[in-house]
Parts: sequence; structure tokens; C-alpha cells
Amino acid sequence: MNKAVFLDRDGVINPPVYNPVTAEYESPHYVEDYSVYPVVLKALKILSDYGYFLFVVSNQPSYAKGKIPLDNIQAVERVLSDYLDENNVRIKKYYYCYHHPDGVVAGYSGHCKCRKPGTLFLEDAIEQFTLDAENCWFIGDRDTDVACGKAMRMRTVQVKNKHVGDKAGKETPDRYASDIYDAALQIVEELNGEK
Repeated sequence: MNKAVFLDRDGVINPPVYNPVTAEYESPHYVEDYSVYPVVLKALKILSDYGYFLFVVSNQPSYAKGKIPLDNIQAVERVLSDYLDENNVRIKKYYYCYHHPDGVVAGYSGHCKCRKPGTLFLEDAIEQFTLDAENCWFIGDRDTDVACGKAMRMRTVQVKNKHVGDKAGKETPDRYASDIYDAALQIVEELNGEK
């Protein structure tokens, strides 16, 4: 069976962007606002070199909330996938949930099984790619990421993100990391039996 690392996007792969309307740091809504942390390529290549399949699992509710057209969200998603492709980083599959329980857009509002901490996307990946969940990791910056990974018996790493506020601190991950590169090193160290 295969092993994998599941990655949250905003706050792990890319910085969140300040939204003056909500006074919160949120997902980038425009291509020109999207950037990737400098350590991302190095981190993902390390994990790939050690045989981990890579997946991105992200909640993207801005369309459901009526903040932005879905086309904008998907254009940002393409920027990331193109960037990783150009740098020879293979993501097995991108999973994006566009729903939100308090949404205002028909068809995207209400509860769903794919929005983290829901595990629908992880279940799909485990079945499609023959993954051994107990040899998989979930890297995220929020409690919902940790809860999602733990619900599937995966090990979890919580990346410290100064903008996450009260959306972290209630769940206990297996590891804490300063960024995605630190998280990758810790996963590889554990794989090699190092402390």
C-alpha cells in the first residue's frame, strides 16, 4: 500500500491575504494576490523523494459566501497547479470544497461531507490510490485540518500560522512545525527512526 501527505493550502503552501472588508486573513481571491512560501518546493520535493504521494485538500468557501465568482477561485487554483507542474512537483490530486454551512449561493450552501473536518476527500484518495492511512500524514494550520487527519487515523502536523487566530489550539496534533519545510523534515526524520 502507498503512503501519502495531505496538505492544506492557505497558510501552509501560500500566505493568506488580508481582506479589509472582513478584517480577516483569508484565501487569495485574485491571481495577482497569490504567492507561494519560498520553502514549499524544497519541502514537497523532499516528501516526494521519500515516496510520499502528495495531495492538496482545501476548504474554499468564498463563492458560497457570495464574496467572489467561482472563476476567480479556480484561476487561483490553476496558478498553484501550473507553478508546481513547472517545477516538477507532482500533486496526485487537488481536492477543493466550495461549500459552506452559512453560504448564500444555491447548491453550495449547507453542510457537506467534503468540507474539513469532513473526511470525504481523504476517503476518496485512500480508495483511489490504495493508501495505507496509518502511514499517511496531514499537514495543516487549523484545528479542522488536524481533526480531519485524526479522524482517518493519519498522523498530523500543525504548522504555526500567526494569522489563524482562534481556529487553532483546541486539537492536539502529533507534531508542531514552524512551516511546511520543518513539517517535511519531521516526517522524514520519523520515517528514518530519528527523534
